[in-house]
Amino acid sequence: MAAFPPPGVLADFVSHVSTLCCGEPRPPGGSLRLVTPERVHLTLTFIGEVDDDRLPVVEAAVAAGVRRWAGAGRTGSVKKDEKRKVPRLRIGGGGRFGRGKFTVVWAGVRGDTTALGDLVTDLRQELRTAKVPFDVKAHRPHVTVARPGDRLADEQVACDLAALGSYEGPEWSVESIDLVRSNQGPNITYDRLSAFPLG
Repeated sequence: MAAFPPPGVLADFVSHVSTLCCGEPRPPGGSLRLVTPERVHLTLTFIGEVDDDRLPVVEAAVAAGVRRWAGAGRTGSVKKDEKRKVPRLRIGGGGRFGRGKFTVVWAGVRGDTTALGDLVTDLRQELRTAKVPFDVKAHRPHVTVARPGDRLADEQVACDLAALGSYEGPEWSVESIDLVRSNQGPNITYDRLSAFPLG
C-alpha cells in the first residue's frame, strides 16, 4: 500500500534530486539505482506475494482499514465522533539505511505523521484480521531516493544527506492510498491495482 505525491510535489522533489550526487547522470554500468519519478512513493505497509484469487480479500481488508481510520472503531489520536482530516505531508530531510554496498538514500516525510501512523495501524489491524501477511517492521515514513550501494563515495553520500536535510518540499494532502503490485527485475515497475479515498 502506498501514497503517491501529486505532480507538483513530485516535480519539485525530482528537481531537487537532480542536484544531488546520486541524481547526476551516470555512464552505462555506473547506475546508482536512482528511483525514477513514476516510482516515487510513500510505502504505508508492504504486503508480500498475493495470489490473484486472494486479491479481493486484500482489497476488502484495506477498505476496512480506511473505514476504521476515518470513523467507527478507529484507534489513535482522534476522539470518537470527531471528523478525521486527511494527512497533510511534505517531503523534507533525509538519511540513509545501511552502509557500503547496502547503502540506501532516502528523503524524510514531515507533517501529519501521527495521523499517518494511525492510518497504518488501522490498515495493519484489518490485514491481520483477514490473515493477510505483511511486513511488521515499524513504519518509518520516507521516500527512497537511490540505492547507490558502495558506488558513491562516503563524502558524496554525506553531501547528499546535507542537501536533503535542508530540503522542504511543497505540502500536499493524502487524498487516497493505492494498493500496488511491484514487478521485480532490473527496472522495477508498479501496477496500481485499487485506490481507496481517505476523504
